[in-house]
Amino acid sequence: MQQPASWGTRTARPGNRGPGRPRRVLILGSTGSIGRQALDVAANLPNVRVVGLAAGARFSEVRAQAKACGAAAVAIAEGGQSFAESGGAAAARLFRGPEAALELIVWAAAEAAQAGEPLTVLNGIVGAAGLRATLASLEAGATLALANKESLVVGGELVLAAAARGGGTIIPVDSEHSALFQCLLAARPEPEEVPGRPVPAAGRLRIAEELVLTGSGGPFRGRARQALADVTAADALRHPTWSMGAKITVDSATLMNKGLEVIEAHYLFGVPYQRIRVVIHPQSVVHSLVRLADGALLAHLGVPDMRVPIGYALSYPERAPLPMVAPLALVGQQLTFEEPDSEVFGCLRLSRAAGERGGTAPVVLNAANEVAVQAFLGGRLPFLGIEGVVESTLAQLEHAAHGGLDVVLATDAEARRVAADLARRWPRV
Repeated sequence: MQQPASWGTRTARPGNRGPGRPRRVLILGSTGSIGRQALDVAANLPNVRVVGLAAGARFSEVRAQAKACGAAAVAIAEGGQSFAESGGAAAARLFRGPEAALELIVWAAAEAAQAGEPLTVLNGIVGAAGLRATLASLEAGATLALANKESLVVGGELVLAAAARGGGTIIPVDSEHSALFQCLLAARPEPEEVPGRPVPAAGRLRIAEELVLTGSGGPFRGRARQALADVTAADALRHPTWSMGAKITVDSATLMNKGLEVIEAHYLFGVPYQRIRVVIHPQSVVHSLVRLADGALLAHLGVPDMRVPIGYALSYPERAPLPMVAPLALVGQQLTFEEPDSEVFGCLRLSRAAGERGGTAPVVLNAANEVAVQAFLGGRLPFLGIEGVVESTLAQLEHAAHGGLDVVLATDAEARRVAADLARRWPRV
């Protein structure tokens, strides 16, 4: 297995991100929570032009989005008529089928190259289904605004290799990783060129001792384990501070999201797991911190609004005004931090262990979790059964050394089969 190098690698291609330069943007997963917020942000960025949208099956919504933002192309995985047949713009290009998003990326990259304009792909696809789009974007040399953390969880080494082949770069969209990115930039303004990571601002981790990921603790923070036995999907979806999609909200309730973010940070920044810490911060104001070699802590503070890291990723290296985002009030703020309870919320422990084990273990972890969360949301699995299904799936399957994409996809499919069988047989409360 390739070992992570020091943080950083190539910067974006020369001239691609000059001040005021027009930027073409694709939004993948445009009908999801991240995609809708990205469209809101893009509408307020004068130098950004949304040229394409991709979604799973909500064709009527994608069509309305495309008409509103002027996108020239749409990719839809399931169903979909031509725009002419459905009352849309006849000139719009439509890609259909399971490869539609990949075809959209190839088309957009060719169009951008011909026009001499940079291309940014915002990957807001949910789950491991976003991996192939991540690989295609980086191989096409695009700047990848990455909201799909699962790409790095299940295919971290593949993602790094794709970036090396194509010259693409990654700007993280997860609020915690965007915060780490910005803190590291602030810690050392002058970069050092150290190859190994498709994230701009090379070499800055040489002065960082520890990356600290914060998490709200979710709706069940402070509860005893036995009190979680009968919580419902409606309970889990009541996040105290963030507005997010259903899957990530449940992951926040189990702390699996924080565990996946540990693996994501490991691959993004090339940091050993022992230098990545998780703390619970109920206010969701401090999005992450970096502990420096001299003992100082740099923290990123802001309102809990995903439009802020989305705007940063679409504007980088500039900072564009976001008038629709309310500023953070300073007076009266109380900031508290506590250790996570990994005995009550075992998914955090399982995910860190899978990341440290490496190979295909994170693939199994993620696939089992996706299946278990859907079963919980559908009322077919109790809340604590999510952790149980994930742990049992990890125990049942062999964990091979990480191979190519075929190995990842085969492992993912087998883990889903095992997890689905476990979920069907799991005792109800």
